[in-house]
Amino acid sequence: MVGQIICNISNLYRVKYGDKYIECTARGKFKNENLKPLVGDKVIFDKEKKLIIELLPRKNELLRPPICNIDQALIVMSAKEPNFDLYLLDKMISIINYNNINTIICITKLDLLSSEEGNKMDEYIKYYQKLGYEVLTNEQTEKIHSLLKNKITVLTGQSGVGKSTLLNKLDNNLNLKTSKISHALGRGKHTTRHVELLETRNSLIADTPGFSSLDFYNMDKESIRDSIIEFENFKEECKYRDCFHLKEDDCKIKELVNDGAILKSRYLNYQKFLKEKDDEVDQNIRIRSIKKR
Repeated sequence: MVGQIICNISNLYRVKYGDKYIECTARGKFKNENLKPLVGDKVIFDKEKKLIIELLPRKNELLRPPICNIDQALIVMSAKEPNFDLYLLDKMISIINYNNINTIICITKLDLLSSEEGNKMDEYIKYYQKLGYEVLTNEQTEKIHSLLKNKITVLTGQSGVGKSTLLNKLDNNLNLKTSKISHALGRGKHTTRHVELLETRNSLIADTPGFSSLDFYNMDKESIRDSIIEFENFKEECKYRDCFHLKEDDCKIKELVNDGAILKSRYLNYQKFLKEKDDEVDQNIRIRSIKKR
């Protein structure tokens, strides 16, 4: 039979088929073939043995959180407590874009901002909307429902931004555990311990463990550059076909940044991404060198 994994706790997988569910284990061959079933996987399973026997092809997958076959990602960012983090937002957008997943951004805790901070947040919201991203607040529940309908959505963002609170607001039957932010750490405590597809109003939403760091584990520097939508839009206007928009002369992207047409924080974050990738490569070289000794 064919079903879809909607929850994984340890080595037990909850598979949905039609309107029914079954708890399954996975065949040992997956481990031998270096494969691991993921939440979102469409699978062939043996109902009598309660055993997953085959993984069907995936259209995409994320390493962190470990989930696949995603239609879109809902990035939840808090305006404050923890503070709005443009670096983390841009990093998540780049990784999501690279994996051909649609991006939706939801801002929470806007009521904690001062008038001046609120005006600055409005500027950010308008800029990301201009790029073509849906940017909403956690008060726009019906709009969020319309975007989630008949989709598999991964809910992502650092700990303490209000992901579980948002889900409870979308469907109070979920009754997910939430926790207050740690003021000492400036972030929330993890309240979600495993990846699970939650069903609400014809939608499947993955509530995932909170995190505060991501890496470009399967992206090279060209992929990172091309994941920045503004750079893609104007790359033909650069002097060099493979321009990285760093030290090159007559770079259209640098001109647009200087003119304020491209948000400066986006460009500075891009530079940090490339530096991070260089550091990752250097570290891997050192590790390989040590292993050869």
